[in-house]
Amino acid sequence: MDPDRESSLEHRGAGDATPQPPPRAGDRPAAVPPRPSSGGTAGRPPAARVPRETRLDSYVDRYATRTHGMAASEIRALFSVASRPEVVSLAGGMPNISGLPLDVVGDLVHTLVLGHGGHAMQYSSGQGEPRLREQICEVMRLEGVEAHPDDVVVTVGSQQAVDLVTRLFCDPGDVVLCEAPSYVGALGVFRAYECEVVHVEMDDDGLRPDALRQALQAIADAGRRAKFLYTIPNYHNPAGVSLSTPRRAEVLEICREADLLVLEDNPYGLLGFTDEPFRALRADDPERVLYLGSFSKTFAPGLRVGWAVAPHAVREKLVLAQESATLCPPTFSQAVVSAYLAGHDWRGQIKAFREMYRERRDAMLESLEDLMPPGTTWTVPQGGFYVWLTLPEGLDAKAMLPRAVTERVAFVPGTAFYADGFGSQCMRLSYCHPTPERIREGVRRLAAVIEQEMQLRETFGAGRASLPTYDTPNPDLT
Repeated sequence: MDPDRESSLEHRGAGDATPQPPPRAGDRPAAVPPRPSSGGTAGRPPAARVPRETRLDSYVDRYATRTHGMAASEIRALFSVASRPEVVSLAGGMPNISGLPLDVVGDLVHTLVLGHGGHAMQYSSGQGEPRLREQICEVMRLEGVEAHPDDVVVTVGSQQAVDLVTRLFCDPGDVVLCEAPSYVGALGVFRAYECEVVHVEMDDDGLRPDALRQALQAIADAGRRAKFLYTIPNYHNPAGVSLSTPRRAEVLEICREADLLVLEDNPYGLLGFTDEPFRALRADDPERVLYLGSFSKTFAPGLRVGWAVAPHAVREKLVLAQESATLCPPTFSQAVVSAYLAGHDWRGQIKAFREMYRERRDAMLESLEDLMPPGTTWTVPQGGFYVWLTLPEGLDAKAMLPRAVTERVAFVPGTAFYADGFGSQCMRLSYCHPTPERIREGVRRLAAVIEQEMQLRETFGAGRASLPTYDTPNPDLT
């Protein structure tokens, strides 16, 4: 199979030559309750009080109410086991930086410290280094975004940009729209600020405009208003799909009609395997779309350099929020990124990354096609890091994870990517970090686990034990 000859967003299944239903846990109405009369809990019941003599945490009465959802799950312990070398991890979203010319980067850093170390290791502007902001504008032109350096705010990764935007716009109980499924790191931010997440269904062409209209109508019928739509339009994490070009215009038109802001998170936009990059949503509506970018996927995640582009008034607020949170983004990291962009063929490096990830994507898709039992379906990504797999009817990915780790393969259950408990039949598989050989072996082990689960269900029926959902972001989920 040549995946690039398929429709760019086709959803494939084992033993099935026709497109399958979209990769979601099931349609459901976007029911939105009226806003709670008092803020602070976003409609949650108060946490049950635990007798003092049985508490392990003596500070429990002192924490803010927004921390009630912050709890590590049993799955975190499973991932500590999954990090062992004998386990093939298809879970983590770590970029594969083995392709970086570390000798070149080392020389750049050496020159930087000798020539400009006094500046690079000092506090800097809360908005970010001017030269880097100019270079960021050059990067964004590849996706049709025409921005001025004054519009750019450098952040500690795009994760902090999500946090800052949510901090600016959301009070406890406010509604935020997200795709179903959505990025677990963003869901963690929205939970921390006590937002109410309303998921909008996707299919193989990305966010469904009809589902967006339905969600907005349900919110309006409840007498409420969404603060913004959070979307990953390109090579979605975790679904692997992209918003089709016709739908981009339709989604923007719906948001204009509803006077809804759009938070466009685009860390994977330059990592497509075919054709030119998608045109950014912001390129067509710069006053409505706040754009988030990152160097984590195209250079070095450990430097933690991302950015936000926003209208002038919002930009000013973002800088103030940035200064109160971190004083300034790390000057040294910014200087390293700037030196890399100025002194290295970064476009050629991105092309090399694309070829590497495409080889790994192909290894995963070929293995899924060859090994997965009937009834299993998955997306066919045309870029990015992830495949979204839907299990045969009746299987629970979260309940399956302990057995999978025992069989030395790891994945992320789909429930991690929903705020409302859906996704139990799905899982995210990552192909970005393992070698093609390890990917093939991991898929072989996973297919065996799925077949075992199918046999157990056939023999004993439903009722398998399940694990709790993710309550806080986990580095394995990025």
